[in-house]
Amino acid sequence: MKRKIYLNMHTLEEAQQIFQEQLAHSLTDEEEVDVRNACDRVTSRQVPARFSSPAFHGAAMDGLAVRAEETFGAADDSPITLSIASGQAIPINTGHPLPDDKNAVIMIEHVLLSEDEQQGVIRAPVYPWQNVRKTGEDIVATELLFPTHHTLSPADIGALLTAGCPHVWVRKKPRITIIPTGTELVQLSTADQEIPSGKTVESNSAVLAAMARKAGAEVKVSPLIADDYDNIKKHLLEAVRSDTDIVTINAGSSAGSADYAVQIIEELGDVLVHGVTIMPGKPTILGIIDNKPVVGIPGYPVSAIISFEQFVVPVLKKMQGMDQDAPPQVTATLAKNIPSRGGIEEFRRMITGRIDDHFVTVPVKKGAGAITTVTRANSILRIPGSSEGENKNSQVQIELLRPLPQIEKTLLCTGSHDLTLDLIRDFLKKSNPAYPLASTHVGSLGGIMAVKEHMTHIAGSHLLDPQSGEYNTSYLHRYLGDQDVTLITLVFRQQGFMVLPGNPKKIETVADLTREDVIFINRQSGSGTRVLLDYELDKAGLDADEITGYDNEEYTHMAVAVSVLSGKSDAGLGILAAARALKLDFVPVTEERYDLIIPTRFLELPMIKQLLDIINRADFQKQVEAMGGYSTRETGRVS
Repeated sequence: MKRKIYLNMHTLEEAQQIFQEQLAHSLTDEEEVDVRNACDRVTSRQVPARFSSPAFHGAAMDGLAVRAEETFGAADDSPITLSIASGQAIPINTGHPLPDDKNAVIMIEHVLLSEDEQQGVIRAPVYPWQNVRKTGEDIVATELLFPTHHTLSPADIGALLTAGCPHVWVRKKPRITIIPTGTELVQLSTADQEIPSGKTVESNSAVLAAMARKAGAEVKVSPLIADDYDNIKKHLLEAVRSDTDIVTINAGSSAGSADYAVQIIEELGDVLVHGVTIMPGKPTILGIIDNKPVVGIPGYPVSAIISFEQFVVPVLKKMQGMDQDAPPQVTATLAKNIPSRGGIEEFRRMITGRIDDHFVTVPVKKGAGAITTVTRANSILRIPGSSEGENKNSQVQIELLRPLPQIEKTLLCTGSHDLTLDLIRDFLKKSNPAYPLASTHVGSLGGIMAVKEHMTHIAGSHLLDPQSGEYNTSYLHRYLGDQDVTLITLVFRQQGFMVLPGNPKKIETVADLTREDVIFINRQSGSGTRVLLDYELDKAGLDADEITGYDNEEYTHMAVAVSVLSGKSDAGLGILAAARALKLDFVPVTEERYDLIIPTRFLELPMIKQLLDIINRADFQKQVEAMGGYSTRETGRVS
């Protein structure tokens, strides 16, 4: 009897166990391949050595081959002279066979040769087999080189050839078919292609294919098909009846009116699981059709990645006899409260770096549809379903998505958003050595508080003091008076109103924001841009309550620009470079100073020294000014 289990969800562990039990005997067939093409393949049989290595006693050093017994007694006060002419000592090079009657090699550096090189004087003895590689020292013929289900490394290839094994039996690569679906999707084929309104570029299949290849699979991606029951059923059945080992269907796994995947899998086979208590990835479907695993992958990009990673990648590795290695972990201090929904295991993407002698981890914004939350993150925090979240300053276990040395070199930057940070990030990655820059946008005041709480290396800030007209200094005295920090000017930049091309609402001054026909998009409380807006409103004698959209907030200049470009808002306060990037018009309001706040103890860190060197370089400053709206006249100045 077929089952539909959506909303009667399973935990991640339960779902994995149910799926794995159905695939207990799912190893791929074996094939014999050339050893030279066998790297990362998995052996399907034991591999014995055919030859010994070395196959003969050989010299491990350049020198003289001798009988060790004939050197005994040699000393500084009683040197021994060996005859080369008579064959008592024989010159030999590294790797050459040792003569049958010799059992040691004297390093040439320890021999004083006569002018005619027919005699050699030594002042120390050698012991038998000294400086000799004996037969079978590395590999002995018939011994086991590698067991079954061993993943072959580059060094293993050398060992196999040395041992006389030109071919090796391995598991065949599992074959996977990925079927992308979605009426709202289009394929991107050319750089100049225009995307129709209401359509989205299909990218999940390329991401999943890359993940599958990394797991050792051969991949077939079907053409994009529309959300049509019969069409999806036809393509799924064709895939199952092909020589593929596993089928994934991407999108349509939820319970919407056009989500047909679960009904089709149920009609053609068995639905084992529909719904897993993880976020992202909850609508995952696990099924079997004609004894082949079929996985319904959610459509949102992050959900698709998590679902594929947790269910498909383990199957692909299991089919090859590979072990599923646990990701490396570190303990880190959580920089922010992270509430979580009870009953759901949450995978939060994080940015982790080392501050002083401990790790600090900061959450990246949520969003199952935001692929950049994965590309920016260097780690994962798994919040169990039994928890309602994690508290700031708690010690949490973090799974690393990057190598530990890279995590330790990561430069954490918290605070106000600026486009020059992306440029610094690029320069740092191109530097030698390279350092990753990970920036979190929480506003200028949020950055200052991160410095106060020892949660960041650098804070970006442009907080205006309405009384003095100065930037940042008074706030450092107020919040960081007990800490030794250094204030370094990064840029001066133009702030103004970003509006649609042609400025259709004719927005010229802050007073225009109070008009009934104008919708505004604001920056978050605590940001320097929000402080600037409030200052301009106060100066003009205006009340923020008069502005439609004053409470609508975004966290970056580019997000404000996108809101205006999309038509959701008529105006937003931001920098000229963001307006130029999206081809918006710009109404200047003021020039402001954007600074970097760095705890003085960090100034000698290699990555901070590299950053300071970069911002003082002419090529960096030239690129900054080319973005528009920036001046580097005081870049690098220490306040």
